Amino acid sequence: GPPAVDAVNAVVDSVLSLSGLPAYVLIALLVGGEAAALIGIVLPGEVALLLGGVLASQGRVSLPVLLVVAVTAAVVGDSLGYEFGRHGGPALQRSRAGRFVGRERWARGEQFLERRGGPAVLLGRWVGVLRALVPSLAGMGRMPYRRFLLWNATGALVWAPAVVLAGYTAGAQYRRVENLLGRVGLLLA
Repeated sequence: GPPAVDAVNAVVDSVLSLSGLPAYVLIALLVGGEAAALIGIVLPGEVALLLGGVLASQGRVSLPVLLVVAVTAAVVGDSLGYEFGRHGGPALQRSRAGRFVGRERWARGEQFLERRGGPAVLLGRWVGVLRALVPSLAGMGRMPYRRFLLWNATGALVWAPAVVLAGYTAGAQYRRVENLLGRVGLLLA
């Protein structure tokens, strides 16, 4: 299939085959890497969080531990994205990943951040492309880090548990979640 669909399906299979520490590590890397490495453009971190919730519903990971891992990874990943943007914004945009994002998405993210300011960091969490771009854009735009961190942490405290709990609630119906994620992958392609 298309590369984005194949990537989503590979992650679905990888996450659902794990339990315990390896599951926490993979979920943290996917959620944290979303903004830090711009992988969210191809593979939203919410996929990993939904599937982590499914694993928690099956007793393969602890729900409280997963919630802490999810929030922490979201805050740390966005903070790294902020630093990358602050110290290497133009180079980031010219990089292979930055060119893949495309000028239009970068511009749309900049406009969103300019219009909304700090709340854009919180609101951007709920939109895949913005979730990956807003932290770097906030760093490039020299938003004060303390302000960024406040909105970043607030967004992570709302978004990550909501997505994990959606996966947890889906529980045994994870095949329906998996089919939904396949459609999301198709949309990304």
